[in-house]
Order: sequence, then C-alpha cells, then structure tokens
Amino acid sequence: MRFLGFSETALLIISLLETVRGLPTFVGKYGETIDVPCGEGKDKPEKLFLTKWKYTKADGSTGDLLKLSDKNLAIIPDVDYTGRVNLTQDLSLRITQTRLSDQKMYTCMLVAGEDILEYPVQVRILKTPSAPTITNQAKEMEIGKPTLLGECSTKDANPAANITWLKNNVPLMSDEKAIKITTTVQTDKTTGLASTSSKLEYTAVKEDLNAKFACAVKHSSLTADLVSTPVDFVINYPTEKVSLQVVAADVIKEGDNVTLKCKADGNPPPSSYSFHIKGKKVKVENSDSHTLTNVTRANTGEYKCSLVDNDAMAASVNITVMYLDITSITKGKVVKQLDESFEPTLFVNASGEPKVTWSKNNISLNSPPKFDKLKYSDSGVYECVVSMPGLFRKASFELIIQGAPVINKLSKKLSNTGNFKVLSCEAEGSPKPTVQWSINGTNATETPYVGGRVTHRITIIPTVNLTVNCTVSNELGQASKSLDVSTLFEEVTVDKRAEDSNDQTRVAVGVVIGVILAAVAIGLIYWIYMKRTRQGTWKTGEKEDGTTEESKKLEENQSQKAEV
Repeated sequence: MRFLGFSETALLIISLLETVRGLPTFVGKYGETIDVPCGEGKDKPEKLFLTKWKYTKADGSTGDLLKLSDKNLAIIPDVDYTGRVNLTQDLSLRITQTRLSDQKMYTCMLVAGEDILEYPVQVRILKTPSAPTITNQAKEMEIGKPTLLGECSTKDANPAANITWLKNNVPLMSDEKAIKITTTVQTDKTTGLASTSSKLEYTAVKEDLNAKFACAVKHSSLTADLVSTPVDFVINYPTEKVSLQVVAADVIKEGDNVTLKCKADGNPPPSSYSFHIKGKKVKVENSDSHTLTNVTRANTGEYKCSLVDNDAMAASVNITVMYLDITSITKGKVVKQLDESFEPTLFVNASGEPKVTWSKNNISLNSPPKFDKLKYSDSGVYECVVSMPGLFRKASFELIIQGAPVINKLSKKLSNTGNFKVLSCEAEGSPKPTVQWSINGTNATETPYVGGRVTHRITIIPTVNLTVNCTVSNELGQASKSLDVSTLFEEVTVDKRAEDSNDQTRVAVGVVIGVILAAVAIGLIYWIYMKRTRQGTWKTGEKEDGTTEESKKLEENQSQKAEV
C-alpha cells in the first residue's frame, strides 16, 4: 500500500470538494504528466465498441482529442494538444507537460451496443510559487514617521499566492495607520501564471530596535509557508536620556587614572559630548570619554556630562578619591632609660577607617606597643603598617633602653679534669657593659649580648687561696662583686675526703646487703631440707605416717643438724 504525500493529499481534498459541488474534479501540477480517470470508481461496460475523449471549449463547444475503436487508437489533431495526449490501459486520458490552458472539463464517452455512457471531469492545474524575496528595503527608519519598509514578491503561481508580513515571527495586520499593507497580483499573458507583491509601510517605535522583519507566502500547493530571510533596519530616534559611567578600579585612590564615559540612548548616538569638570566645561569631539589622570583628594566631587547642544540633557556622578597619610609618628632612634614608661605616638589622616598593625623585629604584635616599665628586652625595631583597601603606609623606629650595669651572678666551677677553674660573671646593662677581672686568666670567652645581658668567663689555675673581683661598667656607671677562690690542692683534698666518705658509706651498705642476702639463703636451704625430710621414702607395706612422738623427734633431730 502506498501512502499519499501531503501535496497529493491536498490535491485529493480539492478534487473531493469539487465532487461535492456535483462535478468530479482532478487536480494536477503544472508542467507534470497527469492521468485523467474515465468514470473513476465505476465498472466499465463489457463489449465496448467505442471510447472517446473530448473537452469543452471556452465558448461551450466541444473538441475531440482521441478515440479507440476495435483496438485502433486515433488521436485527433489539436493545436493545443499536439504530441501531449494519449490513452492509458485503463482508458484514462494522459496529458503531458501540463499548462494552465489545460484547466477545463474533459468528458470520457463509452459506447457499448446501444448504451452510450459519459463521464465528465473538471481538471485543475496548480503551480507552486517561488520563494519570497524582500526588495526596495528602507536603509533606516525614524520613530513616529511612516516609512516604506520594503516590498515582498513571489512569482509564477496558480492560483495566486497570498503574502503575510511578520515581525519577530508574529503576523502583522494592516490598520491603515501605523501598519499599511498594499498587495497586487499580476498575471503573465503567456503562461497565465500569477505573481504577487506586497508593500509594507511601517511606523516604527523605539521597541522595534533590533526587530526582525520577514514575509511569508501561503499557497494551496504548499505543505508549509515559504518564509523570506529576516531583515532588520536602522531605527533613528532622538536622545531621551544621558548616563555617565566611571571607568576605574573599585576603589579610586590618589595617583589613579579615572575615565568618565558618557552615553546617550538616542540612535544614532551623539559623536561629541560636553564634560563639566569642577566648574569647567570641556568638549570632546568624536569621543564619548574624558580621562582624569593622576587624581588626588582634590578631585573628589560631582562630575557631569551633557549633549553638546543641550546642557539640560545631562547626567552626573560623584567620585571619591581615597587617601591615607601618617601625619605624625615616633620615628628614628628612641633612647629610653630602664624602668621608664613609654608609648609611641601615631596620628593618621585618612578618607576612611584605616587598619593599624604593629611588629617588632619583623614579628607581629597583638597590640600596639605601650610600656609602663621598660626592660632591656623591649629594645628593638618597631614597624607600623597603616592600610585601607588599595592603600598602605609604613613607618618605623628603633627603641633603645639604657641603664647602669649590674652583676646578676658571679660563680666558679672546677673543670672536669680538675686541672683548672672557670670563673663566670653575668652582667646586665645598656650600653653593653665592659667586664674586667682582678686577676689574669686564659681562654676568655663572652656570650652574645642579647636583651641587655652578657656573660664573661675566664680560666685560672689558683696556687693559693685568693679573692677575685669582677667589675662591669658602661657610660652610665659600674658595679663590682668578689668571689673567694681556693687552691686546686684544697679542692682535691676536699674532693678526696668526700670520695673516702662516699667509699665508707658504700662499704657499710655492702655489708648490710650481704647479711640480708645470707639470711635469705639460709632460710631457703632450711625450707628445702624440711620439705625433703618430711616427705621421706617408706617401704612397701609400711605405714606412710609415723606417730606423733616420732614426728617430734624427727623434727628435733633436723633442727639440731640445721643449728650445727
């Protein structure tokens, strides 16, 4: 079974409609071959004598096309059908290269004996129109002014095609005011085919900016409308609003460049603008921008731009230039005395609320430095960082704590070999104290001076008992301490006595431990002996346990042996 296409279905529907009107209709396509049926759906009589096809002329008369008699086919010459007509096996009239002039009524006549049957058929020829095109397009349109937008045309159709205008794929309806559509149809005198054209006169509104216009062709031979390529138009309208934009970083700070960009909503946009800068009017040609270079806090304020020929059509914007200054701070070298109170000064001038952080010797501090009683360890380089978004400032000072020197500790120590003694003098003060000993020594060493403290060490070999002095001094004062140092011989004697005493103690402890161990050993031996004696070896058949008296005697004998 073959299914009909959409176009064939359309032709069939048209034929059925004609049939409803009372006359069978056959629809064919222009330029193609058609087979006009003879009495379609009706049985052919038997013993046909004659089959003939004829057509009705415009004046109502008839003309013969062909006839079949006794299997002899005769095609009757006709200037309009020469070489284009024939008879099919089922007696249909075949017409090739159809023309619009083929639209007429054809009659199939059948003669069988005395019966004469006639089957008239109305033939219609459809011609698909060409794709639509838009010509005479307007270059631009002005809001509120009726303008011929363009002319849409399609050619060579039968019957004539219908044209519909579309805006953004929505059909436009003529209201003879803002939308006016004029349609004309012309028929080719040679082919009889019709060409349709439609003109659209349109009054644009601002919302039509970037709108797409097209035209669509509707025809009974088409499965879907033919739509032209969409076009858009330049729509001109006057400026109604001006806007001013600031092109810069999110935070404008001193030293930045700031560009003012003026925009107008008119079309075409203005080519020049006026910028109002701090009471001065600056005109820029062929540009919409003006740049402020290396701005300062003095550039903070209101700025405007306007149309060159209309200052009232303007827009304004406020610009705030951020700044940050440290106007006063403790800096340089700051000398303070030990135990003195101190707090550095800091004054900031800023356009907003700044963030302040402190560090000492590159180590962050949790709070700003403030001292009720200075210590040597408070000395160091303090740095302050004041910051705002996009801005920061730094400042630093060196704090120096001074004080007269003191001796914190004076000590002596015998070397591990016992051949010499090491004397240590630990001093504190600022500037750094100088250490002097009352005797000469060797292998003098000094620890690093940190936090106002330094330790000086010397090595001596005392041959007599003596008193040693350590003196520390700086430009603010001095301090001294003495230490009694005995000879190495006395140290050795004392150490020997201590050693002997330790040896005696060790001997006594050893004797006690030995006695304890001996007692434990004797008890263990006695226990083993008693256990073996009680268990004994008995002969077979004898009683395993002795009498009470025998047991006591045995225990007494064993006890005596143990005592021996």
